[in-house]
Amino acid sequence: MSIHASLRTSQSASGSLRNVLKRHERVRHMMANGLWVDGRSVFGLPKIKQMKMKARKAAKEKEGAAGETPAAATPPAA
Repeated sequence: MSIHASLRTSQSASGSLRNVLKRHERVRHMMANGLWVDGRSVFGLPKIKQMKMKARKAAKEKEGAAGETPAAATPPAA
């Protein structure tokens, strides 16, 4: 018997980012940023915003090309 399509986790297949972190993930994130105080209750933790960063390769290529153009345009002194 197979699992129903609505019960499958689509996060691993599509690579989408979850909006809600589990409690242990929030505690780990707060420890990494130095916001965790020893003895604090794990209930009532603040929400943590998740952002997925996208790399902009085109902008880096334009900056690299702009930096090389003036040097290439100047002829060497003979």
